Amino acid sequence: MTPRDNTWTADQLLDLARQYQAAAVLAAAADLDLFSALESRPATAASLARARSCDHRGLTTLLDALAALGLLSKHDDSYAVPPGLGRFLVAASPDSVLPMLQHQANCLRAWSRLSEAVASGQPVPKTASIRGVAGDQEAFIGAMHAISQPVADQVVAALAPLRFTHLLDVGGASGTWTMAFLRACPTATATLFDLPHVIPLARSRLTEAGFAERVRTVAGDFYSDPLPPGADLVWISAVIHQNSRQQNRALFSKVRAAIQPRGRVAIRDIVMEPDRLHPLAGALFAINMLVATPGGGTYTFEEIREDLQSSGFSEVTLARRDEAMNSIVLATATS
Repeated sequence: MTPRDNTWTADQLLDLARQYQAAAVLAAAADLDLFSALESRPATAASLARARSCDHRGLTTLLDALAALGLLSKHDDSYAVPPGLGRFLVAASPDSVLPMLQHQANCLRAWSRLSEAVASGQPVPKTASIRGVAGDQEAFIGAMHAISQPVADQVVAALAPLRFTHLLDVGGASGTWTMAFLRACPTATATLFDLPHVIPLARSRLTEAGFAERVRTVAGDFYSDPLPPGADLVWISAVIHQNSRQQNRALFSKVRAAIQPRGRVAIRDIVMEPDRLHPLAGALFAINMLVATPGGGTYTFEEIREDLQSSGFSEVTLARRDEAMNSIVLATATS
């Protein structure tokens, strides 16, 4: 993304400024779910415009841009998904990243107003996509699964040896991480805690994967509700970045109140270096939190450790270091 010697040219700066263009084309295609419509058979712009209730000129322009990027193939007036690409872009595929592309489309809309967030210090107003609020919520939950499912078992394995009898997955989404922990510990059980609109999605995925009998789902809001008690391992995955440090201390205190004596908490998130410039993914993700949350950000290990210690935890360690979201901080509830 940047010159290694930090020496910029005018052309490099302009190339960087134009990088939004391809992302916006892909985002629009994801919002309209064009790839799913074209996977089974090629279609013309006219027929697809009727099927997707789009303007013919507008859709033709978008389809041509997608084909120019290599995301579609074009023969005469028909467009199709290139062989092998549909597995990542079609909603029904188990390897689909479409929900994450739809979520990134929402992020793109917010990032376009970054200067407003910088000037005001407040998140920008949320605007629903063409799929509506419910569609955006489902895409977010699907996005968390799409990025976590390929790495979950590997990340959990890095915490071995795992010794726990009951896991509490705070903000557990559709159960991706819960299932990874239960695969690692076949005798354990779990509680998945998340917002009411998420719980049906979690139950569906847990049932489909054969974990429903080992997982209790509890609806609630960790900002306002107490956490379900009794776990000896609490998993907080990709949550603390959406909070201020004060909010994280409040959350950790709720974990401390719910967890068994000497139980452990494991936090998966980006962990920044003290200079806050590295990893680059973390510096950019802090922008995402600036435009989307009132107080969220990305934190250093020292900050996370201080917040855990102030909330009744000790033996805080960085158990896994990662350049993105898969760093793991472990801590033990004080006696």
